[in-house]
Amino acid sequence: MITIVGSGKVGGAAALFTALRKVTDEILLLDVVQGLPQGEAMDLNHMLSEKGIDVNVRGSNDYSEMKGSDIVVVVAGSGRKPGMTRMDLLKINASIVKGVVENIKKFAKDSMIIPVTNPLDPMAYLTYKISAFQKSRVFGMGNMLDLSRFIQFIHEATGYSRNSTRGLVIGEHGENMLPLPRYSTISGVPLTSLLPKQKTDEIVQNTRQVAAKVIELKGATVHAPGNAISAIIEAIIRDTRQVIPVATYLDGEYGYSDVSIGVPAVIGKNGVEKIVELDLDSNEKEWFKKGIESVKTAISSLEL
Repeated sequence: MITIVGSGKVGGAAALFTALRKVTDEILLLDVVQGLPQGEAMDLNHMLSEKGIDVNVRGSNDYSEMKGSDIVVVVAGSGRKPGMTRMDLLKINASIVKGVVENIKKFAKDSMIIPVTNPLDPMAYLTYKISAFQKSRVFGMGNMLDLSRFIQFIHEATGYSRNSTRGLVIGEHGENMLPLPRYSTISGVPLTSLLPKQKTDEIVQNTRQVAAKVIELKGATVHAPGNAISAIIEAIIRDTRQVIPVATYLDGEYGYSDVSIGVPAVIGKNGVEKIVELDLDSNEKEWFKKGIESVKTAISSLEL
């Protein structure tokens, strides 16, 4: 069973895309708002019924119903409003995430936890520390979402199929994220050999800024994060051992410790099975360091 805590737009989208991937028989939507998860579950089941997909979605306001969950996705918290940064949400959401994690420890102690609540990297760190789970079982969805945006900008710039495009984004899920043109390809051809540096720099900058633009235009990002969550869930359940950028706890990797931030990792049935350490150049190291410093500053203000 997969539990999604938070039944708003992103939680509902995560349930939708997960169900469409047919990787589980049951999805539980949990929320403190009476009626919201139940109504969302009904709506999703109606859609799944027409498509002939035998995934049962349930809604509940009772945390005890998450008992036996294999994966718990934490989407609960306040979302970004136009003009806000992810870090503006830090103190608002820290107490919410703490409460959710305490309930996970109580009712789903053998699960993996995928934090999604912003600011993502500090919340992934908070989740890891409060849960006291093995670090391989706590990893946040952040750069997987950034990656989807990066690939779209590459597609727009080259005109080549999205299916031929492979990219990578690491670092902070925020203004200091690190899209990596050097590690991006079109059917194996390096992106840096297809586009001039001025264009790849533009793609990188657009990737960093586009979330704020979407929020300005429609109020929230929904479909891309929902799909990114489901992609990580599929890698776990199908044990694909796919390399996915996730916010996980570092213990010496990349030269940093006691911080959670986005890095490429092998994701399979055991969660984070291996962190892949890239050979970053001096500019990439500087951007990665900016992200580390930003996350550590945020972490220092948390009450653990």
